[in-house]
Amino acid sequence: MNVIDVTNLTKRFGAATVVDHIALRVASGEIVGFLGPNGSGKTTTIRMICGLLTPDEGEGTVLGYDVIRESRRIKAQVGYMTQRFSFYEDLTIEENLYFVARLYDLKPRAATVAATLADLGLATRRHQLAGALSGGWKQRLALAACIMHRPRLLLLDEPTAGVDPKARREFWDEIHRLAAAGLTVLVSTHYMDEAERCHRISYISYGHMLATGTVDEVVKQSGLHTFIVRGALTADLVNALLNLDSVAQVAPFGAALHVVGLDPAKLSTELGAFAAERGLTVEPGATSLEDVFIHFMGAGDRPSAPARAT
Repeated sequence: MNVIDVTNLTKRFGAATVVDHIALRVASGEIVGFLGPNGSGKTTTIRMICGLLTPDEGEGTVLGYDVIRESRRIKAQVGYMTQRFSFYEDLTIEENLYFVARLYDLKPRAATVAATLADLGLATRRHQLAGALSGGWKQRLALAACIMHRPRLLLLDEPTAGVDPKARREFWDEIHRLAAAGLTVLVSTHYMDEAERCHRISYISYGHMLATGTVDEVVKQSGLHTFIVRGALTADLVNALLNLDSVAQVAPFGAALHVVGLDPAKLSTELGAFAAERGLTVEPGATSLEDVFIHFMGAGDRPSAPARAT
């Protein structure tokens, strides 16, 4: 069963088309990563899915409800965690959760708040002011508030921005625990390691959906090929490599360069000649999701950019 199943979803603000006829499907219990550069339409898409914005065009269902006509029913069963911390900083953790419990009219209120505090590991900090929390604990409070009404769908809009790596890992462990219990998750992120923890990813740029699938499928769909160049990495080497017709990207990784292109035969031939001339070594490498991300960022503003689905 698809918890999210929308097609041709479109949103315009004045003359600008922010989301342009995209399709998105997310199955029950899936964690889907929503990738794309700033201004790509991720947040607008998420707000249309949860009923906060009405699409100008498109159709489909979220949680079995019509995305246009039944948005109020969708809102009641969705947890939405925004980019910015949006709780009262002069209230304690517990007081903030009581406030959310009243908004949803959750009963018995005290037992619900206590269970949420315990479930998210917040009980020992229940009396701490929200404004005094670190980024990781603020994130945990926000997640607790989003799931205390037992939503069926969780929408996370860049939830780990500004959070340290340990807190990010703990957050993702919690997301996988929730998904294993049946919660469906759509999460926008800029972090490639987070995207790789998702069951599938969807990449949007300039309002167009460019690719959808598992990480391996999206990397394969991109058509990119990578070679690793090692040797004396002089200051002019990157620019010299970028001047080769077959080279699309060059990125330093430690003491090596990752060179990426679309034509593996031509890339291998040109790099072989270049390396022989400069005393370098070349060997095949694995294309990373970051390579694909950078490639899509350059390609996504083309009106003909294809949307692929699996």
